[in-house]
Amino acid sequence: MIKIATAECFTQGKIGRELHALAQNYEGNFGNEHIENLKEYGDYDYNELSVTCSLFIPTIEAMEKVLNVKNPPKPNKLIKGIKVYDENGDKTVSKIMAEAVKKLSDCDIAIGTTAGIGRGGICIITDDYEITTTTDVYADLCENNSEKLFQRCKNGIEKTLEIMLLLLNNDLDQIKSFENVEIIRNL
Repeated sequence: MIKIATAECFTQGKIGRELHALAQNYEGNFGNEHIENLKEYGDYDYNELSVTCSLFIPTIEAMEKVLNVKNPPKPNKLIKGIKVYDENGDKTVSKIMAEAVKKLSDCDIAIGTTAGIGRGGICIITDDYEITTTTDVYADLCENNSEKLFQRCKNGIEKTLEIMLLLLNNDLDQIKSFENVEIIRNL
């Protein structure tokens, strides 16, 4: 059994929900919203997955108190406590969030997401790999443009799920073909 945990900001826990539906083989209204043809990714048995937790962590306070992150990077701005970083800051913080939820949950795969100004950061950490990327959609949380924020969220969910499915099926070459992806092998 592979245990997965997420600490999500701009994707609002929806990656964890999608992975849970996949792991439970739910269909219909409770099934997957973003995954269509699983067979195109490989033959992995998704019944071997379990989502330990899926956390919505939009604020600095939640990073500190829920994820036990000591001294998180200072954001460019706070909006009602919500952390707003630039794109590079988001990539850094998504990694911090993934590392923290992995440590807290003792899971096999941890996912962290956060987005303020830019394309937003996504990090997937396993015992063997660290995969960091961004969405393909630029948005600025400070502008409060709901449509742009929605599109970035949707793209972040879909890109993360696609990378996860490829990772589970050991298709690192396909992951490497994505825009703005960095894969680090943990030694």
